[in-house]
Formats: sequence, structure tokens, C-alpha cells
Amino acid sequence: MNAAKGQSTKLDAKLFDDVPVLRRKWQAALKPGETLPRYENVLLGSLGRLADHLVLLKCDNGAFAVSRTGRYAQNWLGDARWNIPMDALRPDCATVLSEAVSNAIANNRPYLAAAHCVRAGMVRTYDVLALPTFSRWGGTLVGAYVNERGTEFNLIDAIFCTTDDGVVSLSALRDPTGRPLDFQVVHHNQAAVKLLDVAEHSLLWQRLSNSDHLLCSQEVVGRLRAAVTNDQSDQFEIEDDNRSLRLGVSAFGNIVSLVISDVTSLKRRDASFRLLFDSNPMPMWAFDAETMDFVRVNDAAVQHYGYARETFLRMKVQEIWPKDEQVGYTRALRDAGDIYQSEHPWRHVKADGSEICVLTFGRRLIIEGREGYLVVVFDITERRKAEARIAHMALHDGLTNLANRALHRERLGDALENGNAAGKHVAVLCIDLDLFKNVNDSFGHAMGDHLLEQVADRLRSRVAGNNLAARLGGDEFAVILTDDISPNRASDFAAELIRSLSAPYEIDGNQVVIGASVGIALSPGDGTSSEELMRNADMALYRAKEDGRGTHRFFEREMDYQAQRRRELELDLRRAFADSEFELHYQPLVDIASDKISGFEALLRWRHPEKGMISPAEFIPLAEEIGLIAPLGEWVLRDACNEAVKWPSEIKVAVNLSPAQFRSLHLVQVVISALANSGLAPKRLELEITESVFLAETEANLAILHQLRELGVSISLDDFGTGYSSLSYLRSFPFDKIKIDRSFVKDLAIRSDCGAIVRAISGLGRSLNITTTAEGVETTEQLDWLRAEGCNEVQGFLFSAARPAAEVGQLLLRFGARASKAA
Repeated sequence: MNAAKGQSTKLDAKLFDDVPVLRRKWQAALKPGETLPRYENVLLGSLGRLADHLVLLKCDNGAFAVSRTGRYAQNWLGDARWNIPMDALRPDCATVLSEAVSNAIANNRPYLAAAHCVRAGMVRTYDVLALPTFSRWGGTLVGAYVNERGTEFNLIDAIFCTTDDGVVSLSALRDPTGRPLDFQVVHHNQAAVKLLDVAEHSLLWQRLSNSDHLLCSQEVVGRLRAAVTNDQSDQFEIEDDNRSLRLGVSAFGNIVSLVISDVTSLKRRDASFRLLFDSNPMPMWAFDAETMDFVRVNDAAVQHYGYARETFLRMKVQEIWPKDEQVGYTRALRDAGDIYQSEHPWRHVKADGSEICVLTFGRRLIIEGREGYLVVVFDITERRKAEARIAHMALHDGLTNLANRALHRERLGDALENGNAAGKHVAVLCIDLDLFKNVNDSFGHAMGDHLLEQVADRLRSRVAGNNLAARLGGDEFAVILTDDISPNRASDFAAELIRSLSAPYEIDGNQVVIGASVGIALSPGDGTSSEELMRNADMALYRAKEDGRGTHRFFEREMDYQAQRRRELELDLRRAFADSEFELHYQPLVDIASDKISGFEALLRWRHPEKGMISPAEFIPLAEEIGLIAPLGEWVLRDACNEAVKWPSEIKVAVNLSPAQFRSLHLVQVVISALANSGLAPKRLELEITESVFLAETEANLAILHQLRELGVSISLDDFGTGYSSLSYLRSFPFDKIKIDRSFVKDLAIRSDCGAIVRAISGLGRSLNITTTAEGVETTEQLDWLRAEGCNEVQGFLFSAARPAAEVGQLLLRFGARASKAA
């Protein structure tokens, strides 16, 4: 599934920063002398979107149970219920949660574990970060953050590539120091059940420490631990009763693939040669050690290689070897002792000319009076293909088959190393699809996936040779140009690429049109390391999007300066909230009919100790991007209610809500708390939202709005008329007020279309019994127009700019006196 872009520009692209952010948040909340920080200081308030990824676990009589879960975590668990015991969860989820929670509590520190979950044959890897906290209500609460790494591979293809061998996949479980402690069976085929002589239900999801079969022996577990620790392959044999089993071990991170082959028949020297040879299902042959002539071949070899038996017996061993390997293979046979087992796969040629990959086991013996070798062949062609597929999937995007972020980073590092040494330029292009989110919102994620596949096809058609195209995630792509690229060539390439990606797409009978923006960084001037070059190309992309999209921009040093200013502003913004540098100003809302103040809109202001007043247009988008808008919004709501309760009882206060506050799932409780602590009557509180609240999680957000209405709070739709579907929102929810955007009021007296729009909105409000408020009123001429068109309420500089709370009383007195004089 493709990842749709979130409300902030770079949020999804930086999910890999979540774990260090949460670690720092936990560390910052830890007070001197305490072993654990408090729950409310870590897991409440400012988590923003991260709350969707959390599983909250509480201790109940020594056992942990799931108390609360976010939406993303519920999808991972496959269970949306709260307050359920750990053993009610999926075994794969329960296992990693238990590991992470136990180790976090044992160390009194955050603990990062890896979960390997199998869904429909796909192995997905998740990071699980356990954050232990102390609850003031007693006991320990652990917040477990869950997020997918974005890599997956098809386990079914790997496991069932052969039918004769038993295949078992195990997940390594680690102790607090990171060493492999135990192994859990996550998948197996039917042959494994037979070879291990166990019931099928007693194998899957079982730990080796809790089981009793051949794989549980100290020897096997020790070899598995060594393979995982050293990230290497291994092959060895074990004996059980009258059986001999060969075990092939391949480690892929925390996943271990174990191939079990029964070689008992080869080990029974006392069995008859005919039974061992002719009836063996494995291809076998015997050849003369001196002449290299085939002496005997069994039925399995005849069938497997495709040569007629008579033809086989007229051939020499060298004839089934590729010509380029004959010298090396001949030397290997001459150096072989009485027993030979190939350490590396050999290539063999079948009768139809195709090649297979095999492992061979040979024993020197006397065959029909001649010294020779008896050889058994294990065909691992399909297994090698599966391993190659797994290796490919680890470095390529599963949807588009382009290089993924890991391969892109590796190839860019190699290109820069070679380019820097040879004094040649390397260019990096960061590409972002314009309007892609609209496709997902309008047609669904399936259409978005098809679109990404076609985008990848167009990239492949443009990127050739030693250059590389990659998908970094979501709708973000990158291209590496390595052929001593010049700025002009990079510019021409980017312009042509934008034209190609912007051409219409035909998908399932629909024509889809998107665009592309490109940022370019060129070595060595823009950076000599992959990290520096990618960072600068990303800044250039950000500038291209700011300049109207559908264009490309080169990195300039001024961009780095602006990025540093933004980082500085971010640090100041975080400090400002902690140091209480924010304040609320209030702009009056004037009832046109009575010419009296009917309420005030609370507007957030930031008084920087050195830079003075910072524009909300500068810091509010940044607060939304870094996840600070939710706690800021809570503070605004509480402070506005505390101030409004001091005003006359007929005066309302209007507070703006950010879409991020709706994602926190605690908005209703925050409003209830603000009203209860201040004593403000709910009917005096007006909450303003914009249509962006409806663009995601529509059903959930509508439910929250209805809950707020049930409290007695008024709901207002801000910036009405500027969105593309505002009218549909009036059908979705019974708003108390709609606010006419200032862009229509500004040109009211000079543009007839603005007057028509205001007249239509006012008439719509009267028909639906909804109050209409006009924003940005600056002249008496505008006021007269609005009064004539039937607007109910106005606000703007004509009456007053937003003023500090201390001046609200003067404004009320001034307007009261004016109304009395008019009467």
C-alpha cells in the first residue's frame, strides 16, 4: 500500500525519526533521583500522530494487559478492543510485546525490539519501542510504539521452493544485551513436520526452549545462535535413533531459514547398493576416478537431467559441467579425499542446455572392480532463486520494484567515492509527485498504487546505464546520475523528467493527471557525502514546491541558511512553550443588528524575548509540523475559557481547533476539562474548524463534532467558500455558524462576483438557520455592503485588531457606549 502524504509536508518522510524522538522525550521526562518518568509527562499531551502507533500496557496482578491502542496499533494487532489480556493477542504480536516490555522493565530504560509478523505469506518487520513509566495511580504503565520498517518479503515463495526438504523459519528472540536467547517457529512446510516427527499444531509459534524435538537439542540451538550472531550460513548433520538429518542454516537478520534434508539412506553402509542407488529419489551416479566416465546412473538422475540412460553412460563427468568451470571442477575432484562434500554450489548442464545449481556428496569406493566415486546430487536451484528473490526484495521496493532507500544509499555512496576520486560530478535528483494525495483521496489507495507503478515505469524508461532510479517511500522518488553530469545536463534531464511524469495516465478507464517537482544537488560543490547531498537535494525540492510545483530547482547555499533559520525557530518554539512566551489576544465579533460585541475570537501570539512578536503565519505551520500544535491548542482552549468566564454572561469566546487536535483522540475530554476548570457555560464557547478536518478520518471527526455539540458547544466552519467541497460539509454536519473568508470581503465594493458570493452565502445561512460572520472588515463601505446582504456578524480592523486580554473590558465599554448613543 502506498503511503499518502499527511497534513505536514515532510511528516511521512521522517517516520524513521520517531524512535529517537520518543527516546529523547522519555529521557527529558526523567527527573533526578527517579528510576522512571511519570506516565503523563511521556505519553500524554504532545504525541500528535505518534499516539496512533502506541499500545498502552498496564500491570494487573503481575501480568501485563493492553489498556489502550491507537488506530495504527489496532491494525497491527488485528484487534481494536481495549482492556484485554496479552494472551488474547496474536501470538506474533504478543511475543514481541512481552519481550520488549519485560526487558524495558528489567532495565528501567526504553527497549527497542524487532517484530517479524507473517500476514498472508508476507513477512513484515516492525520496530517495537517499549517506554516504561511510573503511574501516579500506582504501578507501572508501558507505552509500546509500533511502526513498520517498510521492508517485506514473500515467505511462502522461500519456504515452499522445494518439496522434498523440510523447511522451517524461526525468529530469534534476544535478551536485554541483544544476544540471541531463544528461537520461535514462525512458519514451516509439511515435510518439516514429517522429518521432525511431531504433530503439526505443536510446531508453529512454539519456542525451542518450550518444545521437545530434534531442533531443541543444545547442539542445534548453539549452531543457530552462532549463525544469527555472525550473520552467516551453516550446514551440519544430526543423528536421531536410526536417522541422519542434514541441517542447512541461513540467517537473515533475526530470521533463520532452516532446511532439513534426510540423508539417512546415504549413511547406511550396510544397506544393499541397489536399494541405496537405484531406488533413491535423489539423482545419483557413479563414475570412474581415472577416466571420468559415468559407470552407473540411477532413475532419478536420468529423469532429472533429461539424458537417456544409454547416452548418460557414454558421457564423461566433464560433459555436464559448463565449459568455463571444467578446469576448476577437475582440479577440485583431483584434490578430493575419500569423502567429498561440496562447500559451494556447482553448476550442472542438463540435456536441454539449461543450467541447475547443485550440492554434491561423494564417497570413493570400488565400483564394478574399478576405483571411482559414488555421488548424490541435491538440486538447490529453486532454493537459490528464492534466496536471490529475498536478497532482491531487501534492496528493492515491493510495489514498484525500483531500488529502495537502502540500495539507493549504497549506490550513492559508491558513486560519490568513485566520482570524488576521479574528480567527476554526481547528481542527485529528489522527486515528489504533485497532486498525488488528491488521487488517493478521490480514487482510493488501489488507484494510487497503480499510479505509482506507472510512474516507476516512466522512470525506468528515462534512467539507464550506471544511473539509478529509486522509490524512497510514499510518492517520493530519487535518481542518481553518475556519468560526470554537468549542471546543464542535470537541468535538461530534470525538465524532461517532469514533462514525462506530468503526461496523463490511463488507469482502469480513468485519465489521471499529476505533476512532479524536482530538487537537484551536484557533487562536490553541494556535498561530498551521500547524507549531505541528499539533504541539500531535499532542500532544493522544498524550494521547487514552494515556487509553484511542476518545476526543478538546484540547491543554493541560501537554502541551507533558511533551513538553519527554521531549525533555530523550531528550537525557540519548543522553548517558548516551556517558558510560557505565548499569549492570547482577542478580536471582537460585532453583531450587525445591535452594533454590540457578541463575542471575541481568541488568537495566539508569540512574544519572543529577543525577536519581539513572531507572526502566527510563521510559527503555527511549524508547530503543526513538529507536533507541538496539539498541546498549544489545549493551552489556548484552557486559557481562553479562564479569561471568558470574567466577561459578561452574554459574551462568547471563539477558539480555533487544529486538525491535529482531532487526531489526538482526547479532544472531547480536553474541552470538558477546560469548561469544568473555568466554570464557563458550554453555550458561551464556540469552536472554529476548517474544512481540512474533513479531509481525513471523516467519520471519526464527525463523531467528535457531534459529541462536542452534545455538550452545548457551538461549532463554526471557518474560511467558508475557499475549499472545493464546503457545501457538502454543510450536509455532513449542522454547523451553528459559517465564516465568510476575508478574500471575498476585501474586494466586495469593486468586484461584482465577490458581492454575488457573499449574497449567496448569506442567503444560504438564512435558509439553513446558520449565523454568517464576515471576516476582514476594514471599511464602512464593506460594512454597509455586508449589512445590505444580510450578514449577521462581522469582525475586522474597522472595529478593532486583536487586543490583549487586559483591554477586553475597554472594548466592551466603548462598544456599549456607542450602541447607547446610536439608540
